[in-house]
Amino acid sequence: MTATTQRPADSMLIAPKKVGFISLGCPKALVDSERILTQLRAEGYEVAPSYEDAHAVIVNTCGFITPAVEESLSAIGEALEATGRVIVTGCLGERPEKILERHPKVAAITGSEAVDDVMEHVRRLLPIETDAFTGLLPVAAPGMRPDVAVPSREDTRHGDVFAPSVRLTPRHYAYVKIAEGCNHTCSFCIIPKLRGLQVSRDAGAVLYEAFRLVAGGTKELMVISQDTSAYGVDVRHRESEFQGEQVRAHLTDLAVKLGEMGAWVRMHYVYPYPHVDRIVELMAQGKILPYLDIPLQHASPKILRSMRRPGAGKQLETIRRWRAICPELVIRSTFIVGFPGETETEFQELLTFLEDARLDRVGAFPYSDVDEADANKLEGAVPQAVKEARLARFMEVAQRISAEKLAEKVGRVMDVIIDEFNDDEDDAPGTRLIGRTKGDAPGIDGQVYLFAGELAGQLKIGDIVKARIEDSDEYDLYGEVLERPEWKPNVPQLGHFGKH
Repeated sequence: MTATTQRPADSMLIAPKKVGFISLGCPKALVDSERILTQLRAEGYEVAPSYEDAHAVIVNTCGFITPAVEESLSAIGEALEATGRVIVTGCLGERPEKILERHPKVAAITGSEAVDDVMEHVRRLLPIETDAFTGLLPVAAPGMRPDVAVPSREDTRHGDVFAPSVRLTPRHYAYVKIAEGCNHTCSFCIIPKLRGLQVSRDAGAVLYEAFRLVAGGTKELMVISQDTSAYGVDVRHRESEFQGEQVRAHLTDLAVKLGEMGAWVRMHYVYPYPHVDRIVELMAQGKILPYLDIPLQHASPKILRSMRRPGAGKQLETIRRWRAICPELVIRSTFIVGFPGETETEFQELLTFLEDARLDRVGAFPYSDVDEADANKLEGAVPQAVKEARLARFMEVAQRISAEKLAEKVGRVMDVIIDEFNDDEDDAPGTRLIGRTKGDAPGIDGQVYLFAGELAGQLKIGDIVKARIEDSDEYDLYGEVLERPEWKPNVPQLGHFGKH
């Protein structure tokens, strides 16, 4: 007779510890949130869907501009009131005195990317009860491979071997962070103070993460960092292994390899360095999406010098050169209006640039002081009413240009990736859809509203379809699905993901 070990009945009653999570800020912060959530799940914690279910709450904050700081402080206060146990992390966590001034009862504060520190505080607040069975299981380390040495805290801080497996985006697209921090000294920005100087991931680590994502069904990879063009400069573009090859930590080399995987590859936060010409050539060849997100901030040489921005006065020349290389190129950018010292003359320079450059996607916001930013000391503060008036004038021009450029797409057949259903109560399921073209990033650009036509009820979220564009307005396109080509990436697919 074989002896058996029976699990104690009371161990079955151990309730899981649930942690609520609030993620604020930019896509770079979203990736940090994914890493924390990955480690929470790996160590046995559950993510609570509401305050009522949470034993504690983690708030990943933004601290870049004043409205973002206020939003973060408000979220912390709401979580404290609901649960009484709050761990604060992220950019605003680099300024604990600001948090404690408003919320002295927070349980703990960590800085950005501090996955290990956050987990230490979670374990202290919510220790997981172990038994003879679960207590013998090792703590998982997502992203680790057996042949990789145990990383230092600085390594894991910047994600060299820690690729998130928990995602906050839909399955069909993902953000891939290639570096953290920034080496620029822009007068309006404190990112280097909050997140440090640039630290790039090895190309091999980035490519293995991307490979895993595409193998799991991800069809769009969005490359992000604070200064994507400077990727690899800090590590002297050192080589690392990917599938038996040595690949440089350089944006062009990385883009070539990412493009070979067969997914949409979208570039964000690209500064206009000379080697970006090569990236645009890859776009013209169809290797990566013809899309650049370039934070230009202004066009007046005087204001750009005050901002300490690179390439002052050369933007229009650069944009014309890129469009000559790749006529299909879509350019998005953001601008600040009402920067200290901006007179009507400098603002008119900005409007003239906007008319000449005819950017496809444009965002803008009025300047506001940021604690510890050098721009706070500049003379020539612009009254708030003037800022708001200039913002309205700026966006009126940008909106008109957007409407004109989108109207040029009417009648064309374009690739569209489906993000969501948009059925009315009278529609058959799957009749109306919302998607994006190759020139639209999720959450910040326009959308395509589609009728599914004969494919109603057959399309899924994440499908890439051919659609005929039939109408447009200031920001969005409207059309009908014609067909759904089979999606064939150059990466082996897991399970059923390779069918479309």
